[in-house]
Amino acid sequence: MPASGVSAAAIAARLSALGLLTRVEEHPRHTSVEAEIPESVSAETWREVLDVVAEADRFGLLATSLNGRTLWAVVRKTVPTTGDVGGPGPQQ
Repeated sequence: MPASGVSAAAIAARLSALGLLTRVEEHPRHTSVEAEIPESVSAETWREVLDVVAEADRFGLLATSLNGRTLWAVVRKTVPTTGDVGGPGPQQ
């Protein structure tokens, strides 16, 4: 499992420990974690949730009247550096 997957799994485990239903998905450039947020969440739980997702590269909250609230976090995969990734340089 790539390092992003390990980090995302750790985030998901900590969110699950807070009682949230989570799911983890691998994508070509990142690993994502989503968690359903119930209607009533204490201020203490929100602080803990924010501490957890702060470890991700990006995070946010999607809230709709139809689907409720979904917290998301993204951990980017590192791009391997092989060869000349900067492209062609000036000719000598």
